[in-house]
Amino acid sequence: MTMTKRRLVLALILPALLASGTWFFLHRSGKKTNGRSRTVAVEQGPIEDTVEATGAVAPLNRVEIKPPIPGRIERLLAEEGDSVKQGATIAWMSSTDRAAILDAARAQGPDALKEWQDSYKETPIVAPMSGVVILRNVVVGQTVDAGTILYAMSDSLIVLGQVDESDIGRIRAGMPARVTLDAYPDQKVPAKVFDILHEGKNVSNVITYGVKVKPDRVPPFFRSQMTANISFISQRKQKALLIPASAVQEGSGGSKQVLVPGPEGKPVPREITTGLENGNKIEVLSGLEAGESVVLSRGRYAPQQGPQSSPLAFGGVRPSGGGQGQSSRRTP
Repeated sequence: MTMTKRRLVLALILPALLASGTWFFLHRSGKKTNGRSRTVAVEQGPIEDTVEATGAVAPLNRVEIKPPIPGRIERLLAEEGDSVKQGATIAWMSSTDRAAILDAARAQGPDALKEWQDSYKETPIVAPMSGVVILRNVVVGQTVDAGTILYAMSDSLIVLGQVDESDIGRIRAGMPARVTLDAYPDQKVPAKVFDILHEGKNVSNVITYGVKVKPDRVPPFFRSQMTANISFISQRKQKALLIPASAVQEGSGGSKQVLVPGPEGKPVPREITTGLENGNKIEVLSGLEAGESVVLSRGRYAPQQGPQSSPLAFGGVRPSGGGQGQSSRRTP
């Protein structure tokens, strides 16, 4: 086939291909726009309003145990993770003088060693409080002085969260919370707020306040300094009327509207009153009943485009504000 014939064939075929593609695109677009709109039923279920923050596992009270005298560690009776009672002996040590005498007696034989051991008793190291050993810092045979940390103990583990100053007014003592650790993201630990620190921290011009959260029951996998995510539950409803946030659009004067199926399937706007929000779901206080259907839009609080636009031709997501920092509002 010559070059001229090829050009002639392409000139005849190309318009037909373009026309077919245009028809297919318009046909598909028409089905998507003019067909039945996607709807979802109004349902009843639980919803929460939460403040989100990050923090870390920390001891409620941390005590460092140091030797009363310089000397040498002879025996260690407690290990990290052990629970001990106040007054329990957790280690034995020799004073510097006793250690030197025993070393000399050991060279004289077992009888001499026993005699000196009976004459010069070991010094006990006792737990100053009941709790859990979170650090063992020495080994048997190690020489220590009065400043050496032998053990560290904690009476209980808590979570210390950092809440942005814009959200701290919503936090109160006794508020329920939910804790998850980065190391165990599937484990949700119920907890309660028991203290809000009065002095804030300024990091890069962002003010946060420490909030102490106590688990209802401390799980065995909790470790000091583990990164934690905290959901402070400011409100909770068990049987609220709920619709997807993507079904709600902004009406005139800041009102909220949804589209409901009308005659012949054409969407009809209806004004509603909303309550709690959690990012994905919105509570409906009035304007809808359980079991009714609403049309899903393309974005949360999508603005209307005007009377000449299709009722489904709205888009965009309402921008959200908020302070910077370690806390925010989001779906739990």
